[in-house]
Amino acid sequence: MNWDRIEGNWKQVTGKAKEQWGKLTDDDFDVVAGRRDQLAGKIQERYGVAKDEAEKQVSEWERKATDSWFKKD
Repeated sequence: MNWDRIEGNWKQVTGKAKEQWGKLTDDDFDVVAGRRDQLAGKIQERYGVAKDEAEKQVSEWERKATDSWFKKD
C-alpha cells in the first residue's frame, strides 16, 4: 500500500491503527495526522521501543493495508 494513500485517508484508517496500537490515544492519532514519522515516534513513546522496532511495526502495518480499509462513499 502506498503511504500517500494512507496519509490522505487517515481518518478512515485510524480504526485499523487503533486495533494495532491500542495504547495510542485519540489525541496521538490527531497529532500523527497520517505522517509516518510521527506515527513511529508515538509508538516509540507509548510502547518504549527503539526507533528501528517502531519503524518495523509501521512497515508491517502498512503492508497489511488493503482497499477494504478505505470506506467507499
